[in-house]
Amino acid sequence: MKDDRIFSETGLKGTLTSDWSRHELSVGAEGAWQETLSGDETDKPRADIDARLRLDLADDTIATITGSYSFGREDSDDPNAVTGAKVQSGVHQYGAGASIERDFGLIRGSIGADVTRLQYSDAELSDGSTLERSDRNRNRYAITSRLGYELSPALIPFIEGTIGRIDYDDAVDSAGYRRSADLYGAKTGVAVDLGEKLRGEIAVGYERQKFEDGRLEELSALTVDGNIFWSPREGTSIDVTLDTSIDPSTTAGVNGATIHRVTAQLAHDLRTNLVARLTGGTTFTRYDGDAAAADTTAYLAGAGLTWKVNRYLDATADLSYERTHYNTGVDNDSLTALVGLTAKR
Repeated sequence: MKDDRIFSETGLKGTLTSDWSRHELSVGAEGAWQETLSGDETDKPRADIDARLRLDLADDTIATITGSYSFGREDSDDPNAVTGAKVQSGVHQYGAGASIERDFGLIRGSIGADVTRLQYSDAELSDGSTLERSDRNRNRYAITSRLGYELSPALIPFIEGTIGRIDYDDAVDSAGYRRSADLYGAKTGVAVDLGEKLRGEIAVGYERQKFEDGRLEELSALTVDGNIFWSPREGTSIDVTLDTSIDPSTTAGVNGATIHRVTAQLAHDLRTNLVARLTGGTTFTRYDGDAAAADTTAYLAGAGLTWKVNRYLDATADLSYERTHYNTGVDNDSLTALVGLTAKR
């Protein structure tokens, strides 16, 4: 089955950074409205706001306070989406956190706490009625501690541990399951900083989520996380990101899925005012036991150009192709072409 959709997207992005001699405050905001001009898909707004305050304390000690908000609408092919809904749930995510980091000679230690709130709006069905999704509303609390050892200023191996809790607003969801859970995680890795040529970190570990409801098997996964930025030559950069996450399910009897994602972007300056980009990525979504029939693998490939018309205006053109393979069911293909202008001040 082939579905065509033509849409326009209008966005606004801004960053504010303090110019203090000590400490730093940065605030970033980005929003976009995707309006459908033809096709069956609904409009897709999204918004993101992030704030970070760094406090440079005495004795090589840094404290950081963060806050964030994001909004987006679930895709119709999301495993937790409502089948046949005219408008899927909107997802509000609120976040706040605080951490402190200190150097003890060659040893670096940090500890932080964060809380995340997920809130879902009602889904609109094709007959005009609504389906309440508030039984998915939940809070996530976590404490994370890291300990690293400086082999050299450019190479720091580390270990990290996390303990936390997920609490749902409703003790029992609409299917009769108690999905609140305890969280445990540990990983070890290495951070690298060779300046502009190579920097980032990579870690492997294990994450476990144990539910209150004994009918739900615990959700656990081997994790691989990190980001590596490499610039083999001036004007060329490669950015690779690895990410593992656990996504709780709302389907009766299903605990959730483990999602492994890898993305890469190659950027090259064709000229001082013309940048070419190539992107690629793969996402593996895997369920346990009988729910493995819902497994998916998604592939993404894209190319784009940015023309820096002047210091205030950029023109962009992007073409991307995404294919989602379902373990059972019909595969989905999506081709997206975007052209746009970015104004800067």
